[in-house]
Amino acid sequence: MANEIVSLLVLATGGTIEKIYDEFEGSLHNRETIVKNKILQKLRLPYTDITVKQIMSKDSLMMDDADRLFILSSLKAHESGVQPIVVLHGTDTMDLTSKYCFDHYPSVSVPVVFTGAMKPLGFDDSDAAQNVIEAIFAARILSPGYYVTFHGKLFKVPNFRKNKERATFEEIQ
Repeated sequence: MANEIVSLLVLATGGTIEKIYDEFEGSLHNRETIVKNKILQKLRLPYTDITVKQIMSKDSLMMDDADRLFILSSLKAHESGVQPIVVLHGTDTMDLTSKYCFDHYPSVSVPVVFTGAMKPLGFDDSDAAQNVIEAIFAARILSPGYYVTFHGKLFKVPNFRKNKERATFEEIQ
């Protein structure tokens, strides 16, 4: 059991964590997922087999309930009963999407861990790598349910919220 390889799925939806700077336009955009090349290939994870699937490429402020339904449908379609899932999501509406999934599919059979970043992955002071690594570890050890990992903290959905002043998340009662 100590050397058992765990398969894990990362569903990329966009958000700040994967924004790319466009030099021509001078702006940040969501395009294709970059987490695999910028984080995952640099990690030593001999006991974790990670598959990355990009299901959308959207800023979370642009998401609506149709997008949340699509994320939930993707979770259900990829839920194998044994494969933990990490969802990369924008921080502005991560609470809404994770709560939507929690409310509409409470009996999920695997851990589903949402995470994102306050600064894009390409920035030197980005929190993206830390949050992704924490989410991968958490997904491997948690029991089935919905969670958020962020800045060294674990939150059970729906008991968290974004604290814009502190640029992080916090627990709510």
